[in-house]
Amino acid sequence: MAETLFGVEIAAPDTLARHPLPGEDLFGWLTRTTGTVSHESYAQILGAANAYKEGDAAIGVAAADDETREMARGLLSATTLGAIDAHPLFDDRLSQLLESTIDVHARDRTSRWTLGALKQFLVSAGAAAIGAIMPGLSSEVIACVVKLLSNDELVSIGATIFNILPGSRIGADGYLGARLQPNSPTDHPDDIRWQVFCGWSYGVGDVLLGTNPVSSDPASVLRVERTLQDCIRTFGLEQALPHCVLSHIDVQAAIEQQAPGSTALWFQSIAGSDDANQTFDVTVEKMLAHADARSGRFGLYMETGQGADFTNGHGRGVDMVMHEARKYGFARALTARVAQAQEHAGHAHAPWLIVNDVAGFIGPEVFRTREQLMRCCLEDLVMGKLHGLTIGLDVCATLHMDISLDDLDWCLQQVMPAAPAYLMALPTKIDPMLGYLTTGFHDHVRLRADFAAAVNPPMQAFFQAIGVLDGSGKPGNHFGDPVHVYIQYQRRRGDARTDDALREEAQSQIAQVRARGVFISEGHGARADDLAEATDHAVRMIYDDAKLAFWATLPLTFADGLPDAIVIETRSSSREDYILHPTTGEALSTHATERVAQLRAAQEGRYNAQLVLSDGLNALALTEPSQLAPFLDVLRASLASGPWRLAPETVVVTSGRVRAGYRIGETLFEGRRDRCAIVHVVGERPGTGHHTFSAYVTVAEGAVWSEAGRVDHDTTKVVSGIALTATVPEAGAGQVARLLEAWW
Repeated sequence: MAETLFGVEIAAPDTLARHPLPGEDLFGWLTRTTGTVSHESYAQILGAANAYKEGDAAIGVAAADDETREMARGLLSATTLGAIDAHPLFDDRLSQLLESTIDVHARDRTSRWTLGALKQFLVSAGAAAIGAIMPGLSSEVIACVVKLLSNDELVSIGATIFNILPGSRIGADGYLGARLQPNSPTDHPDDIRWQVFCGWSYGVGDVLLGTNPVSSDPASVLRVERTLQDCIRTFGLEQALPHCVLSHIDVQAAIEQQAPGSTALWFQSIAGSDDANQTFDVTVEKMLAHADARSGRFGLYMETGQGADFTNGHGRGVDMVMHEARKYGFARALTARVAQAQEHAGHAHAPWLIVNDVAGFIGPEVFRTREQLMRCCLEDLVMGKLHGLTIGLDVCATLHMDISLDDLDWCLQQVMPAAPAYLMALPTKIDPMLGYLTTGFHDHVRLRADFAAAVNPPMQAFFQAIGVLDGSGKPGNHFGDPVHVYIQYQRRRGDARTDDALREEAQSQIAQVRARGVFISEGHGARADDLAEATDHAVRMIYDDAKLAFWATLPLTFADGLPDAIVIETRSSSREDYILHPTTGEALSTHATERVAQLRAAQEGRYNAQLVLSDGLNALALTEPSQLAPFLDVLRASLASGPWRLAPETVVVTSGRVRAGYRIGETLFEGRRDRCAIVHVVGERPGTGHHTFSAYVTVAEGAVWSEAGRVDHDTTKVVSGIALTATVPEAGAGQVARLLEAWW
């Protein structure tokens, strides 16, 4: 009778037959017990070898228990690197690119090694010996060997391999850098500028000034670019520090063409397969073309993270570690392409490309605990280093994960011995725009002291010159005083006013920034690495408020205040089910689909735009007094004339995520021949200090809406951070109207 192991059905006459024979490898076992090596069975065993995470369980490849996991690891350990490379899990354009970057001579040296032998080599050999074989290791091999390594072994390997950015000490032994992340709920230049001054006052921000923009409008992105560039240029740091606005790479390229010299480093999120990359609206060819354009001092900035592939519907039954490794292979190929671009331009062969692993940004569907977050960081760090990359970490958590502010400190202490090149850096652990937990400026001060780490020398010299660090790199006379940095900034701009006048102006600006919900740290607590007591208290209050927002639901009377409201539900059975299993909030219930079909029949094609409201992850954003109503009023008034005919009905979705809007559009616009739009208002980002909602604007032809699953995030534009205390509702509605007008 057949039985199941690793999720694979095996024909075994007795229970002993399923156990591996001495020295039997993965493929031998599959052939003996199932008669074949299928993609599904191979992927199942690879997934079973992973340390447990919710994301692998969600796609059905996590091991059922420790015994099964160890059996999968034993089979993998006996498998040769050549056999892994001979059984690719993907057949797409990215796979071709990854294969083309392998050094065949280095591969020949190790192809007959087993993964167990490779593991032992990595934990015992020195940096030079490991570096000699790294170019021949495929992404799949690197993913497989990481599955076999304990946390301590991952730390040991991370502390052995150092990939240093050309012309710097970023990524070197004994250095800890920082990507200063000055995000603003409204892309306000003062919010951004003051967070830079704040970080620099603590000696933080030596790798990159990188802002995540609220708006992807090119004019807005250019303003943010100019703001960051101004901070760098004013202090003469152009050769030491790049700036970057993390909009889509196509937008950055267009801005550079429009305003040459306005960008420095180009950003893009990347995925581990062609299909998953399409979600980010990128292809291999597009990224290679962009890499070809990067012939100057600074190249590319890639962001990755376990879980993004399967949560966007492109897991293909393959575990998260394998997907993540392929992203690093993509980055390795792009590094080589940037080097070629520099050579063709007659410049030094010095590709400046960094990778940031955003571990923990998605939520509890990927992993829930601090132990899993720490494991993910170590896995990704070692995989990135084995690919030859300069890799940093965003050791982060969303506020609906079972990870606290103090848990993040624990994770940082566990991960630091593996030597990440850099970490994120904000005034506090809470991002004021993205609403997630990450590394604060004071954390950098503590970690540098605990692990005897320095910052990149050109920036350390700058910090010492302005007096925030002393000659030994410790807190100086002006440590933690962003106003002092502002005064130095103004002096370099030719401002001759007195220090007192500038301090008064600075405090006025800081007050305005704080009023918009952006923390600006000043000073410290009992120790230099402690937040000031009042700031720490405020951060913990926001954390507690975010927990309430995540679990809040729309009141039963919510729809009563909306004319012609139609209330429907997704397939989530409860709020807990919705939080832990996001896909349930992306699909409509049978009743909801029927109700939307009835609406379609009633509308008789008279309207080409539909408004949808969903609670998302912050129902409080939609119930905040005087917040939603003005947005809806201005939006309807703005679309009262013109080509967009907004339906009078409002569809209200309980336990609804962004993709629920796409499903509504598919039913509502099926069979249409004209262009149709969904405007989906979703409560989002608790933890910013604001109760914000975002408006997702999706426009497609009727033929596209008619094809189930065709519409996805790559066809959607978003206006984020709408709240009375951020982008005011009336302004947010105006931005939505302009997006629709531009689409027509």
